[in-house]
Amino acid sequence: MAERNGRTVRDLRRGNRTAVLQKLYFDGPLSRFELGPATGLSSGSVSNVVADLIADGLVEEAGSVDSDGGRPRTLLRVAPGSGQMIGVDVGETRVRVELFDLALTELARTERRLTPQGYDVEVIAGHIRDGIAEVLGAERAAPERLLGIGVGVPGIVEHTPEQGAVVHGQTIGWDAVPLERLLRSASPLPEEIPYFIDNGAKTLGQAEMWFGAGRGARNAVVVLFGSGVGACVVTPEVEHGRAVEWGHLTVRVRGRRCRCGAAGCLEAYAGAESLLARWREEGGRPPGGTDEETALTAMLAAAYPEGAEPDPVALAVLEETAEYLGAGLSDLINLFQPERILIGGWAGLQLGARFLPAVRRHATTYALRHPAEKVTIDLGRLGPDAVTVGAAILPLADFFASGGRRPEPVTEDHMPAWRAALRQRAPR
Repeated sequence: MAERNGRTVRDLRRGNRTAVLQKLYFDGPLSRFELGPATGLSSGSVSNVVADLIADGLVEEAGSVDSDGGRPRTLLRVAPGSGQMIGVDVGETRVRVELFDLALTELARTERRLTPQGYDVEVIAGHIRDGIAEVLGAERAAPERLLGIGVGVPGIVEHTPEQGAVVHGQTIGWDAVPLERLLRSASPLPEEIPYFIDNGAKTLGQAEMWFGAGRGARNAVVVLFGSGVGACVVTPEVEHGRAVEWGHLTVRVRGRRCRCGAAGCLEAYAGAESLLARWREEGGRPPGGTDEETALTAMLAAAYPEGAEPDPVALAVLEETAEYLGAGLSDLINLFQPERILIGGWAGLQLGARFLPAVRRHATTYALRHPAEKVTIDLGRLGPDAVTVGAAILPLADFFASGGRRPEPVTEDHMPAWRAALRQRAPR
């Protein structure tokens, strides 16, 4: 039965369930009495929705509070154990897979290290499949409650009816890679279990906006600074954020060659990979045989030593990098006029404590005065796991939007194939 505005009774019921679930999730525990004004629903609608959600195991009681002269009011919350999500971060140095409950408490994790230039598509897909199998086999896993799998990747993600998510990752050599089809083709997961694949900067932005330093902001830019550079723009018109290829903004005509093939990109000066290359080219000596994270730690120690003279080459490269980053942020300020800019990613967090004041100074110097006066520039709060958390939020957001609908559960029948694959790949 459809109403005059075209919405069916089912749509209305789903919308009411979504409103109650989201309010309890972000602002709970709350009583039924508080849920009415908080959601705009009548007391009768609240009672019906809450009864349904409790019957479905999605909402549970969480104590009580005294009321004004009446009986104590029962508090309600979303049941943390009623669902689980997997978040995957396809990063520059590793593939990280984590299992979370609905409260985003980590239940299990695993990592697969990547070798330099280790972006072979089949290798990455294998790491993701094995990681999913491993966390679903963990002691605290409940595969029958799996809501979906979120994956954050470098590059532009296009969603097609034929192949699902397709990744265009020019900097890593991925040309229209049908990643979702590759993951599904060798997985015993039911077809109903959804995959949500998106740009890693966007998943970082979603995490910081929901639970980190971006919470409460209407307009924000969240920057991912790792081996490369990316950003996510959040505005009232784009509530869940839009990934922008900020790292490939031209900051210097006929400048350094970027790994995307163009010259003068911001990433060619501010990405960790390029930063370490510039140190080496200027006569610095990054430690050999180490990954980028270890090498960047060594560069920071050389530029800012405890009680010793700094390495002038490392210090000069870092100071120049701060100016390039500030100039790049000024473009974001002029284009989008955000309230906040948040810097995340493993390199951004590692370097930010040292040169964030310099980055702020350069950003306000290069930006237009009016928007620069209204923006704050800070580090993200969720740490180096923020991309994984944001990836797990993708199925969580879909769960809310569907009013708490669960996909077909993963059963014990699905587990033997995964366990066999893990045994086959285990080091001997």
